[in-house]
Amino acid sequence: MTLDAILTRIDDGLPQAIDRLMELLRIQSVSTDPAYKAHCDEAADWLVAELNTLGFKAEKRPAPGHPFVVARHEGPGPHLLFYGHYDVQPVDPLNLWTRAPFDPAIEETANGPVIRGRGSSDDKGQLMTFIEACRAYKEVNGTLPGNLTIFFEGEEESGSPSLIPFMKAHKDELSCDLALICDTSMVSPGVPSIAGQLRGMLKEEFTLHGPRIDLHSGHYGGPALNPLRELSKIIASFHDETGRVAVEGFYEGVHEVPEDLKRQWENCGFDEKAYLEHAGMTIAHGEKGYSALEQQWARPTLEINGLWGGYQGAGSKTVIPADAHVKITCRLVGDMDPAAVRRKLRAHVEARLPVDATVTWDSDLDGAPAAVMNTSRPEFEQARQALSDEWNREAVIVGMGGSIPIAYYFKSILGMDAMLIGYANDDDAIHSPNEKYDVKSFHKGIRSWARILDRIAK
Repeated sequence: MTLDAILTRIDDGLPQAIDRLMELLRIQSVSTDPAYKAHCDEAADWLVAELNTLGFKAEKRPAPGHPFVVARHEGPGPHLLFYGHYDVQPVDPLNLWTRAPFDPAIEETANGPVIRGRGSSDDKGQLMTFIEACRAYKEVNGTLPGNLTIFFEGEEESGSPSLIPFMKAHKDELSCDLALICDTSMVSPGVPSIAGQLRGMLKEEFTLHGPRIDLHSGHYGGPALNPLRELSKIIASFHDETGRVAVEGFYEGVHEVPEDLKRQWENCGFDEKAYLEHAGMTIAHGEKGYSALEQQWARPTLEINGLWGGYQGAGSKTVIPADAHVKITCRLVGDMDPAAVRRKLRAHVEARLPVDATVTWDSDLDGAPAAVMNTSRPEFEQARQALSDEWNREAVIVGMGGSIPIAYYFKSILGMDAMLIGYANDDDAIHSPNEKYDVKSFHKGIRSWARILDRIAK
């Protein structure tokens, strides 16, 4: 009867819950741009005030960048930690937005109403699903559910430079029985999903240097080494004709997907054709022999994210550039070691440098291994059943193509597993203009957390 009352309270209070989310979305908490520092402080203050109102003991904790929010409620049952982030991506290009990105509103679409605005899906709407579930629980029962810690950061969209030092310094305070993360999506609309594994990330950037200065292509065209041409050759050597990464030793630590898990993925509701069409593609362009889902969730990648050099302005400038530049990221899976992959990638590049060329590497870029969850824990099955009850569809254990380093840090620094459950959809346009979050995702996300807490917070 208590759970039914909580779910009814969530339904009745949805308009007010949306209003509170709109307040948070209006705060321009762009973490990567120093011009928005005061707005990030404002978002942290808003969350602290909201959590204190609910009965948490919440504080804004300083950091070299943007502050953390830590809140505590002591109660019976296992100690659970809920993580989210209040910072958002920049809004550029602004001209592609259909409305002001920090002026959120409900919009009607062919698939139902959506909340339009920067941060609506990533991650303000998602973290508010948990807060609103706690609110309904308290309004019905007079107390918050169980033994909870809330942990919000304000630098997730800018690399989380303060996160590891903060976690190490507050290890005793943050260590719990299980972490809950709401920063992921559903495998398909209406199919509730629990992430069992996430790919890791390695970032690299290097400059290939050739001539001492930019050269006149009439005076030196022919005899001169052209860094752009040589860099193009190196980039072309990263993959073979099957789409496999050709860096020696790159696949050390990569494991094939077990057949039973592969069968689950094949029946999880993923529509490969629609997934590809959404991006304007007709076929998957990764490793041959693997489905798009396997390529996204279980295979490593080496991607060229940026490539430039020479004259970039209007018209023509007959120059042979002195330098050429490239940005690279690798998505990692299984037991791949970021440091080892970095060494192999650099060795591959340096072995292919022609005479008179040199390379410099950016030494400040980070890397994190893949995160593989212990899905045999009973909480995963309890949460899966709770999600299935709410969505009237069997919840699935899935992989995730993206990288959420916090899940790995919870394991490596705090020694605890993480359970990743999110209600976003792939068409939410996170990091892009016109970001949205389905009202259904917000509503049923709140109800889902209420059901999950009812099962695991006792």
